[in-house]
Amino acid sequence: MKYVKWIFVVLLISSLTSFVEKDKPTGGLNVGDMAPDFKIQTMSAEQSQTELSDLKGKYVLLSFWASYDAQSRMQNASLSNALRSTARNNVKMVSVSFDEYQSIFEETIRKDQIVTPTCFVETKGEYSGLFKKYRLGRGFTNYLLDDNGVIIAKNISAAELSARVKELG
Repeated sequence: MKYVKWIFVVLLISSLTSFVEKDKPTGGLNVGDMAPDFKIQTMSAEQSQTELSDLKGKYVLLSFWASYDAQSRMQNASLSNALRSTARNNVKMVSVSFDEYQSIFEETIRKDQIVTPTCFVETKGEYSGLFKKYRLGRGFTNYLLDDNGVIIAKNISAAELSARVKELG
């Protein structure tokens, strides 16, 4: 009988622990946080650098993804298409892939028809400073930033983005 009590206590504690885990944030930054600035070196012949702070004064959609993560790849493509289909051009997209190979990144961009001058690859993948700075340890995400660089939406869908673009008019 005393073993039954202990089993009950263990089950109770484990169920409480799993309940608490569900309430934890999903990782990364949150709405209201200031998006950390970063520099990305382009891998093209010009070898130029782009900084997030260069886009201050504009709304920015910051999308983190990788070709090996199907969900983040599909989300990135649908967000790019949503921005491309809007008449207004008041949101700039910065798309950052964490693929380890430039060739895989380039082929994915071609297949997904991502057309943005600010589409980059961070070949250090999950070991990059950018991955750590945005605390992407639990998966990829996207952020909509206001004109001051403050996160106003996280994990936004293409439909939500289209609605926000119209609001920002």
